[in-house]
Amino acid sequence: MKKIVLILNGLLLFVGCITNISTNENKSNTLIVTFGSCNKHNIENIFWDDIRSLNPDVFIWGGDIVYADTANVKHIQFLYDSQNKVPEYAALKGEVFITGTWDDHDYGLNDGGEEFDVKAQSQQAFLNFMAVPKSDKRRYRQGVYSSQLISKPQGQVKIVNLDTRYFRTSLTKDTVNERRYKPNLFGEGTILGDRQWQWLTEELNNSKADFNIIVSSIQFLSNKHGFEKWANYPSEVEKLKKLISNSKAKRIIILSGDRHISEFSKSSIEGLSYPLIDFTSSGLTHSYTTFSKEENPFRVKEVVSKPSFGFLEFDFKTKNVVMRILGDDGVVLQELKQSY
Repeated sequence: MKKIVLILNGLLLFVGCITNISTNENKSNTLIVTFGSCNKHNIENIFWDDIRSLNPDVFIWGGDIVYADTANVKHIQFLYDSQNKVPEYAALKGEVFITGTWDDHDYGLNDGGEEFDVKAQSQQAFLNFMAVPKSDKRRYRQGVYSSQLISKPQGQVKIVNLDTRYFRTSLTKDTVNERRYKPNLFGEGTILGDRQWQWLTEELNNSKADFNIIVSSIQFLSNKHGFEKWANYPSEVEKLKKLISNSKAKRIIILSGDRHISEFSKSSIEGLSYPLIDFTSSGLTHSYTTFSKEENPFRVKEVVSKPSFGFLEFDFKTKNVVMRILGDDGVVLQELKQSY
């Protein structure tokens, strides 16, 4: 397994900080990222050994690390501590750099946003779980958003973890159709909030990485279902598309979770020289096994409705990315290759 050296380089961007992760042991032209979401600590996660066997450079939590759904922060912390004590996950932590973000169930309120009364305390529990130092900026600012630079001699991948909970304004319930939510009026509401938008703009504009990953707990491209999604805030979707198109960041890919299904979505964005991919991986311990159909105009191939995790292999020489939805024992359930 790789030996991971963490270098805190002290570079501050607004209220954020960059962690530079150097992984020099493997001298190949590739860097491997694994990720997943929707994990219950008291259900066996059959994938930890499979993830370790891939010898990844990083594992990213896409949200719903635990299922708390409570304002009792002591219980949230207890569940995080319980997850940390799972032997297979503890083994992964000892070998692989881990980062990521939260979603509603580990946040503490199902489909919750800015209205959650104990979000500041819940944030501290999340940061404890992620072993964020007490001196880190995230400890005394609002929101768990962060960035990390994964470096090899051959190239770099930047990970930008968004917080789609802390600042998110109210959803609009759909009282007419048999759906949970409908899109807000254009210009109404926010997902990231002003401060996080400013931070994200700087993160992308200042990135020198060969590839850039934006981690969003909720889906960005899929826009027809009635659950939580970026499309419930149409103006926020357009804002992120313009930022991605106009920024100096190279080769951006979005990773998402939340849905208890896994799928690839792809779309052409005006001004962007490559297709934008939203790779959804959900869930790790439980999934929407009764899934039958759901419209997604950007879907590539088919939905995977069984438990799975995500895999990406970045090739710095060819500028190609191989993306896979993987099942138990590393079985490839679906694959997507993208050249940049």
